Amino acid sequence: MDNDYAIRVKNVTKIYKLFEKNTDRIKESLGLSRKKLYREHYALRNLSFDVHRGEAVGIIGVNGAGKSTILKIITGVLNPTEGEVEINGRISALLELGAGFNMEYTGIQNVYLNGTMIGFTKEEIDAKLKDILEFADIGDFVYQPCKTYSSGMFVRLAFAVAINIDPEILIVDEALSVGDVFFQTKCFRKFEEFRKNGKTILFVSHDLSSIRKYCDKAILLAHGEKVGEGTPAEVIDMYKRVLVGQFEDDDEKAQSAAAAPAVTGEWKKNYVINPSFDEYGDRDAEIVDFAIVDSRGKYTSVLAKGDDFQIKIRIRANRTVEEPIVAYTIKTLKGTDITGTNTMFEKYSLGTMNPGDEKTVTFTQKLDIQGGQYLMSFGCTRYENNDFKVFHRLYDIINLSIVSEKNTVGYYDMNSVIEVK
Repeated sequence: MDNDYAIRVKNVTKIYKLFEKNTDRIKESLGLSRKKLYREHYALRNLSFDVHRGEAVGIIGVNGAGKSTILKIITGVLNPTEGEVEINGRISALLELGAGFNMEYTGIQNVYLNGTMIGFTKEEIDAKLKDILEFADIGDFVYQPCKTYSSGMFVRLAFAVAINIDPEILIVDEALSVGDVFFQTKCFRKFEEFRKNGKTILFVSHDLSSIRKYCDKAILLAHGEKVGEGTPAEVIDMYKRVLVGQFEDDDEKAQSAAAAPAVTGEWKKNYVINPSFDEYGDRDAEIVDFAIVDSRGKYTSVLAKGDDFQIKIRIRANRTVEEPIVAYTIKTLKGTDITGTNTMFEKYSLGTMNPGDEKTVTFTQKLDIQGGQYLMSFGCTRYENNDFKVFHRLYDIINLSIVSEKNTVGYYDMNSVIEVK
């Protein structure tokens, strides 16, 4: 293997056999049937990439794209169905929570267990123990069984072991996402130290700002295949397009835009409706359709932070109504209102609507909310006698996913510009 490379993945395919019944699995293993009793699931398909020595490489993709599978193959936890992986250097890996740890052992015992598995002697582990415990910073819990640990404590100890055994290649699979923000900061400082020392880092993360900041290169996986490789900025842009179903060439995008439906009454069929949403009101006027439209003119529930987008709400009057008010709100999954507005706040009058009249209200705005998962509600009301009369409200009707390369504190990004003199 070329010494310039730390990791080489060559045409790796991983196929799982999915059986309908456990008895079919037994028949297959014993060779009792001539028929094919399973269907094949490709977790990875003909995947190839190289990681150079001293590079920090991030792998991104939606859930089920094959990110964790390829890391397990690289670390030897899984074997590929086809292809091969070449490793040049000692690997330390932090995969899913609990990997390589015995839950009945204490933290200290697991430190020695992991060190021994990697090939260190007891004396070598003794020399590193102080640094490991200081980095983990979980106090006397190191003397307690790991089964009593919280997920955050577990990650602290596991990362402290992985980072302090002097690996040449560090592999991390999203485990840091369960640690607190201060520990994550400490871990990323260690990443920087690793890079300066010429070590190789390969990690999976949904935190796009970390991919952009710490990686020299990024790889995008979708459905087990590599669909992009390049600078973090380039690959993150591809990832956003994959998330909103827009990973297609310019001609296809132009055709999609040209074929985009006008007002058809079918907008809401593009969305997964929350089965637990709340609906109420007297229906003097009602919401008959709604949509979220991204900056490319596509109906979607996944938006990129910083982009312009529209919210469309169509209402129909069932009785004569004066000055109906159309509104939307966005809240967190825990129910905290983040933002929202209505036609009254925006000083826009819908006038009088007679039975059968329909109107579409379009709110256009820039998305400066932090990345994450949110719920959207829509409403049609009227303000009378110093109170709102509810015609129709769809409460927590759809989920809104916001993809962000950079999150700040809180829910809203002030888009600060920094100047230092």
